[in-house]
Order: sequence, then C-alpha cells, then structure tokens
Amino acid sequence: MQIRTEFPYETTHEDLYIPLSDGTQLYARIWRPVTDEPVPALLEYLPYRLSDWTAPRDWQRHPWYAGHGYASVRVDVRGHGNSEGMPGDEYDATELADGVAVVHWLAQQEWCSGRVGMFGISWGGFNSLQIAALAPEPLKAVVTVCSADDRYDNDVHYMGGSVLAVDMHAWAATMLAFVSRPPDPADVGDDWRDMWLKRLEAVDPFIHTWLAHQTRDDYWKHGSVCEDYGAVKAHVLAVGGWHDPYRDTVLRLVEHLDPAKVRGLIGPWSHQYPDRGLPPGPAIGFLQETLRWWDQHLKDKDTGVMNEPLLRSWISGSHPPATVYETLPGRWVGDADWPSENVAPVAYALQGGPQTVRSPQQTGLDAGRFFPFGNDADLPPDQRGEDARSVCFEFPVQEAPIEILGRPRVKLRIRMDVPRGQAIARLCDVAPDGASTLVTRGVLNLAARHGRDRSEDWPVGETEDVTFELNGIGHTFPPGHRIRLAVSSSYWPWIWPQAGSDGFTLDADGSLVELPVRRHTEDPAISFGEPEQAEPLGVVFPVTLDEERPERLVVRDVAKGEWRLEVDPRYGGTRVYPDGLEFTEDAVETYTIREDDPLSAAARSDWKIRLHRPEMSWDVRIESRSETSADDDDFITSNEVVCRDGDEIVFHRTWEKRIPRTAG
Repeated sequence: MQIRTEFPYETTHEDLYIPLSDGTQLYARIWRPVTDEPVPALLEYLPYRLSDWTAPRDWQRHPWYAGHGYASVRVDVRGHGNSEGMPGDEYDATELADGVAVVHWLAQQEWCSGRVGMFGISWGGFNSLQIAALAPEPLKAVVTVCSADDRYDNDVHYMGGSVLAVDMHAWAATMLAFVSRPPDPADVGDDWRDMWLKRLEAVDPFIHTWLAHQTRDDYWKHGSVCEDYGAVKAHVLAVGGWHDPYRDTVLRLVEHLDPAKVRGLIGPWSHQYPDRGLPPGPAIGFLQETLRWWDQHLKDKDTGVMNEPLLRSWISGSHPPATVYETLPGRWVGDADWPSENVAPVAYALQGGPQTVRSPQQTGLDAGRFFPFGNDADLPPDQRGEDARSVCFEFPVQEAPIEILGRPRVKLRIRMDVPRGQAIARLCDVAPDGASTLVTRGVLNLAARHGRDRSEDWPVGETEDVTFELNGIGHTFPPGHRIRLAVSSSYWPWIWPQAGSDGFTLDADGSLVELPVRRHTEDPAISFGEPEQAEPLGVVFPVTLDEERPERLVVRDVAKGEWRLEVDPRYGGTRVYPDGLEFTEDAVETYTIREDDPLSAAARSDWKIRLHRPEMSWDVRIESRSETSADDDDFITSNEVVCRDGDEIVFHRTWEKRIPRTAG
C-alpha cells in the first residue's frame, strides 16, 4: 500500500449541512481542491455516520479524490449520524428523493462544474445505483461496489425464495443498534439529546417489515434496478468480488445496461473496496482505476477506460480449503460481451438413480460468513463434513483444466412427500487427498420453483423438475481433481428451515449440473497499479489484555443433539479518534438448532455500543437484544433497546411480534 501525501492539488475540507425542501438538513463533509476553477462533485451517501464509523475509510479516499481535482462529498442519510429527520426503511422513497436533491444541490454550487458522480460500497453502492435509475440530470457517472440490482433475491433478506436466517436476522439486529446511536454534541451542540430521543421514538425493527414480505412483491421491486435497466442513464462501473454475496449483480448489469455506458470488474475480494488490502487478495490500485472513470465521464478526458473489455474478471486457481487467504492464485481475463462468446454451457448428467436427500438440520454450519469482510474465520473451511451430510455426485477432471466463469445451473428431478422444502446445491473442488474447497452454491425454496413472486405447495408424492442457478464464480479445476456437486435439504444458519420439511427424493436420472466453461485465453493487457490511498486519519486501537473470543465457535451438545454457532462479527471493537472520541462496540450472534427438528432453529444478536467524549463529560451507551424463532405458523421476533445518557436510562423499549409464515 502506497500512502499518497502529495497530489496535483492542495485540498481543504469542511463540515456543513445540506438543506432539503422540507426544512430537514443533512450532515455533510466536503473535501475540495484549492482552485478557482469549478470541478465535478463525487457523492458517497449512506447512513453509517461520517463523524465516526466510516471516518477511517472516508479519509482513505475522499481526500485522495480532492487531491486529483474533485469535490468529494460524504453525506449521512436522514435520521442517521448528525443528519436531521427521522430514520426510515432501507432505500425507501424518502432516502432516494433526498439523494436526488443532494445531487442537484451539489451541481448548483459555485465551486461545482455541474457534473456529479456517485460512488459507494454496499449501502452506498445500492443507493448510487438506485438514484442513477431516477436519472437526475447532473448525475453522469456511478461507481457501484458490492451492491445489488435485485433487493429480493440478491440482498440480505432472501435467497432463492428462502429466508436468509443468518443475515435477515443479523443485519436487522445490527441496524437496530446502529440507528439507536445519538448525534454527536461536538458537531450538533446541545440539541443532540432532543434529536436522539425523537429519533428513538421513530425506531421500528427492520425485521418486522422484511418478514412481512416473503415473496417478491412490490415492496422488493421498489429500488430493484432489474425492474427497468433502461432507466439508468449514467455511466456505470460495477464492481464486485467472488467472495461477496452481491457479485451476480455485476454480471447482470454488464448484460442488461447499454454496453456503451457500462463496464464490470470482479476480483477475488470480500465485501470490501478492492484497494484496502484485506483478504483475499490481490488488492489493486482501485482509486486510480476509478479516477480513470471519473476523468472520462466527468471531465471529458479520454482515459481509455471505455476501451477496456466489457467485463474484467479474476479466475481463481485451485486452492486448498481455508477460512482466510491473504492472496489467491489466479489471473485476469477480459470478455468483450456478456454473455461471452468465450463461455459455453457444458452439462454433466448425474448418475445413480433415485436417492434420498434428508440432511441433518445442522448442515450448513461450515458455510462461512454470508458477508466476508476479510477476517480470519470468514470463509468456508474444508467441506468434507458438509459433503457427508449431503448427496454427492462427482466428475473427474482428466487431462486439461476446466475453467468456469459465470453462474452454474442445476436441474434436479425431485419427488417430495410433504408440501414444503428446499434444495441447496454446492459446487466443490476436491483435491486428490480428499480436501473439499467450496467453489459456489445456490438455494431454491421449492415453493418458489415457479417464480419468486409466488408460493406454491409441492404436490405431495409428485415428481417435478426444478432448475436454479448457483452464484457466479471464476474458478479453475485442475487435472487430477474432481468436481463435486453436493445436494442437501438444509443449510443452517444461512437458510431458515421449512416447517414440516422432511427432505426429498432426488432422481439422478434426468438431473444435471451445467457449468459455464470458458475457453482458455491469454489476456496479458489486463493489469492494475499498486493500491494507494490518502494519509490515514490516525485512529488508535487500544491494546487490550482481555482474551479475544473466537470469531466463529461451534458447540455440540451430544446428548441433546443440539448445535450452537457463536459469531463475533468484529466490526471494529474499541477505537479512539484524533478529536478525542472514544467509540466502543461489541456484538455476538448465536444460532442454535437441534439436528432432528427444523422448528428448533433460533437466532439471537446482542449489541453494546458506547460513545464517550471525556473532555465534554459525554458518555452514552446503547444495548440491544434481537431474537428470532419460528413455529409451524409464525416467525416470532423479540427486540429490545436500552439507551443511557451517563447512568440515566433515557429510552427502553421492547417489541414482540408474530409474523405469519406465508412462504418462508
């Protein structure tokens, strides 16, 4: 990593409020080059608190952009951080309308050339794409990283029509804790407590809404760019990582957007910006790559970025199973179109006749983290244990390597003796010593087999063919290895178990897996600079003598047949900011299930957050508890938030809710 301290422009920054038409003001931090010439503006817009939570990351990139001649702007969403107003649902109409207003406000400033770009990762990448679909005239270019074009089937809520237990629950719990944090009196003054209390009164756990919409209805269609790709007028650089759950969006965007206005980039990365150097690598000079995009579309410089292949992808070489990789083997390839003429579907027929798929409920404990962030325990370990709880089919790789790029697909001939169930397919790379590395996977709620917008019981005792895709991947299977397709009927805690599910019969005759096989090409022209960033903010992470708990711990009660997964998401721990703010957060997620009972599944998240300014005698604490379980008829949720100002409890609320199981 190269730290840049000298740039073409000197820079300055200021914090200010951006006014909206209803009188609400959004808190913003603007870095600008010192110049008399108007410059384009770059906007990053999200709820994660620019004054503390994202500040270290913000200082890596916003000053860098300003040093290269852009006004780089970070804005907190309404009701979050120091922004005024009440918090709403994620990506709701108000949030997007506010974002459009900010784009216009930026374009109208005397220091702005009138051209605006938007960028962001995850939430900021989502609303960049969604605001681009609203087509505000000044918005000319977007860089969307680790985001989704389909809020139902490619986000944290549902997968293949099934409830994503691990992140439907955990992310709702995380946002409940996040939205309960107060404004900072160092920025907003004495009004901070009144703002906080009014905000807390408006809080409602997201999971109530998310579980109320168990099929792909109008709620999920809102903000899903896949509903109308033609609405996007800006130039879009779509970026993802093979270890990020949103990478399929990159493939769909390069397929459906105007090829004269889109480019795609997929690397080996986790849910991180590709320049941060977090596992798995290799990292790239991503800021330099995005500067080419901005210069091309906001300053009319011919940087050659539109001469790049439509899609640049990293194809990983075969690697042994591990929960973290500093750097993966592999190479960059380029495809001029997508679907690519270099990729052809190759079908592998399954063999073996009818087989019973009835997986123990703990199948999936070795799935790894849904959102890998580059931590030591994020990625799936050796899959041999999971494979043993599944029905497996193998295909030897003979003399030549098999390189795949895209989304594998399975067709399964299934008979089921109960009305509800789900099928999970995993593709693994099996080495000669038997080690099994997870390559990719997919899920289908069998009630969603005719469309994610409906829920149809399986005709008991009947046989049907079902087809579904696995997540996209670039991978090479070498000679001497075996391609393994593993099929299971459960996948906890990623997928919430179906009530009454008893597995199914899979008839191998008539079933197949189809791989997107890419012919080998040489692509020596695809290369990137070394990562570089602006000088870091200078946040200090105090050394603690306390023993760290494991990131992921699996505990088995043999007598009860119960399994418990304990997860420390490790978002940041304790840090001290240069302005004196002490910020501490601690979270633990717990998932339990009995191996023979799908109704025993339960998830719990506990959060503790402290914000402390010793020089101001400001000390606030937030504690939250979120629990989810289910019976035959309902999901059962319980949430609690306790907020303290010093020793005084200023807010305490508990929500208890039952939500009918209509499809999930």
